[in-house]
Amino acid sequence: MFLTITTTGTPERPATDLGFLLHKHPDNAQAFSTSFGTAHVLYPEAEEQRCTAALLLEIDAVALVRRGKGKGRGGAPDAALAQYVNDRPYAASSLLAVALGNVFSSAMRGVCRTHPERAAEPLPLRVEVPALPARGGPDLVRRLFEPLGWTVTVQSVPLDTAFPEWGDSRYVRLELESATRTLAEALRHLYVLLPVLDDAKHYWVSPDEVDKLMGAGEGWLPAHPEQKLITSRYLSRRWSLTREAMERLELIRLAESDDSEVEEIDNAVGAETEQEDRPTPLAVRRREAILAALRENAAARVLDLGCGEGHLVRELLKEPRFTEIVGVDVSVRALTIASRRLRLDRMGERQAARVALFQGSLAYTDKRLRGYDAAVLSEVIEHVDPPRLPALAYAVFGSARPRTVVVTTPNVEYNVRWESLPAGRVRHRDHRFEWTRAEFRAWADEVAERHGYAVEFRPVGPDDPEVGPPTQMAVFTTRTETEKEAKAA
Repeated sequence: MFLTITTTGTPERPATDLGFLLHKHPDNAQAFSTSFGTAHVLYPEAEEQRCTAALLLEIDAVALVRRGKGKGRGGAPDAALAQYVNDRPYAASSLLAVALGNVFSSAMRGVCRTHPERAAEPLPLRVEVPALPARGGPDLVRRLFEPLGWTVTVQSVPLDTAFPEWGDSRYVRLELESATRTLAEALRHLYVLLPVLDDAKHYWVSPDEVDKLMGAGEGWLPAHPEQKLITSRYLSRRWSLTREAMERLELIRLAESDDSEVEEIDNAVGAETEQEDRPTPLAVRRREAILAALRENAAARVLDLGCGEGHLVRELLKEPRFTEIVGVDVSVRALTIASRRLRLDRMGERQAARVALFQGSLAYTDKRLRGYDAAVLSEVIEHVDPPRLPALAYAVFGSARPRTVVVTTPNVEYNVRWESLPAGRVRHRDHRFEWTRAEFRAWADEVAERHGYAVEFRPVGPDDPEVGPPTQMAVFTTRTETEKEAKAA
């Protein structure tokens, strides 16, 4: 496998700075051992005006088969000869991407202690891959690289030049040029897209591959038009990993819409962080408003209905006044993440006695939900199909019937204030609807009237005089007998 990266320079900014950025001296030919062969870094040319770094990967076919142990394309037990006679030593694939990540790890992160300013500025770059398997042909190659700003030259390699009637092979010769890319960006593009074009991983794809994809795809993958194809192929079409990656990419889009970091929004992946020099994130304001409502109504035993990954449960646990906290969600995966985040397995006995997580659907009545002081539905109802809302309302307000119910939901009128949210789009792809303030009030008033509650509406977040707050909240409380009699009169 072979790949070259070329740049040009001037006497003030010589091209040989490429050696500093790659952390590999142009005067030396270096070799690095990998589990499937040896990676060589050498410089065919190194002058002020032009410098080329080459990565040559020699594959040890025997080591690759032994490492595969019968798994994947590299070790299929029903193809004994194919294990040793294949294109791995000659055509760029996921193994070359792994070598890029190992040999140029600092360059891929944009780290250069001696020339930090060069690492951060765009370079005139030319990348050549003489043999690249491309399942999808030249058209797919262009669809993957051109949206990233590369000028793409791609040529199909014929099966046999002596027999042109046989047509083209699945291999191409690829040349990429750009004057607006940093070296780190270029390496990250190659790290992700080489195995995507090959459409195969020649090693076991574990869950940490999602983190690798998110890291290498930062800044470009969320907006790429072929995001779904890239994600699916990179993760070897493993459905569970692909779904996790797509959800995390959607969270990035949602965070941009919410003008916050991914870690700061509900159901985000990662621990939440707060910085004093930044405005309080909307997700934090929501939880603060919910906690204030629960305190006002002297709630001690609280249900978090649709608890997701447990952010609100974690906040409730911080206050001793909440003596019993139950998180309910229909998603087993969300509950698993919540349990891990809350560290239930490491929690002290007294603290663990205060919290419980269990699976349940709000579309059905559940005896386990009865007898609590309060229930919270934070950013939940908009994920429910409208025909199912009456069933949810009865399950919560009619059957479980806590003294206090707190409901938050997006205010669709505020969406025009999100610069990054396209017109007509909801804030999350799973939202079945997003209500105006009048629509939410009408629904809440009808639910309160039907089930014997009083309801109060509060804004969450900045209350825009024209479009209202980003989040609207309703606090339902059961009516006293006196209130019922007055209502009847």
